[in-house]
Amino acid sequence: MQLTGIHHLTAVTANAPGNHAFYTETLGMRLVKKTVNQDDVSAYHLFYADGVASPGSDITFFDWPVGPERRGTRSICRTGLRVAGEPSLVWWKQRLAAAGVTHGDIVLRDGRATLDLEDPEGQRLSLIDDGGAGPAHAWADSPVPSAHQIRGLGPITISVPDLAPTEAVLTTLMNMTRVRDYETVGNPSSRTQVYAMGQGGAAAELHVAVEPDQPVAAPGAGGVHHVAFRVPDAAYQDWAERLRRMRVPSSGPVDRFYFRSLYFREPNGVLFEIATDGPGFAVDEPLETLGRALSLPPFLESRRREIEAGLAPL
Repeated sequence: MQLTGIHHLTAVTANAPGNHAFYTETLGMRLVKKTVNQDDVSAYHLFYADGVASPGSDITFFDWPVGPERRGTRSICRTGLRVAGEPSLVWWKQRLAAAGVTHGDIVLRDGRATLDLEDPEGQRLSLIDDGGAGPAHAWADSPVPSAHQIRGLGPITISVPDLAPTEAVLTTLMNMTRVRDYETVGNPSSRTQVYAMGQGGAAAELHVAVEPDQPVAAPGAGGVHHVAFRVPDAAYQDWAERLRRMRVPSSGPVDRFYFRSLYFREPNGVLFEIATDGPGFAVDEPLETLGRALSLPPFLESRRREIEAGLAPL
């Protein structure tokens, strides 16, 4: 049994209109699904992805009226967004500067050219040169030229105070392999361990910063809620059974309509999800018009009027 990479990452915004503007206009990503949090229908759940809503390309946001995140350990602390080639990073640095976006310099980190930035709420992101590996699906209506568009997610970095229990879950339960380490960003006394899924690569790595000296993070806007890992549709029940057999407390099977999920927390408290590639975001609206209207899973459709009345326009 093998995870095949990062599926999606879900973060928190307290400003849905501003979030929508930044990710579609500044970063040039496509809004591929405008829906609601299925467990809290007062909140948007916004999905931004590549031109065809590929699994592994979407960063998503819950819209909650909360204060800012308190940064610290026991959290997901940085989200990688892949681009093809260092010339793209040079282009992006100029674009971010012109837009007044908080960003750093282009640096070599873990053997890859990297450009760190933050969204308006302090969400920590990194544009990472993935060498052009794997397929790319540009969005024709993006304000970003196709050669420089964000290709997908990865790597994702989490921070933990104690590596051993997390590593046991990653290697024994999730079949990841520790492959190397590097100095943790902003913390020279710490090392970040790199865990690969399958053959690895930027789209199939989880980075674990070991930071026992940091306070525990508190959730809020600009923080991350969970990270999801990809599995083929046919492997979903096997993963549900694996969690049960290894006595890992979990949500059990959850049908999110656009994909099927399993949720559990690793020992340091970071929320993980295992998610299927299918059926995908085009299951209830045409690929050409994804994200233009509010989509609801069938079990919420009867409440559409009530739900729409409770959402502010984007």
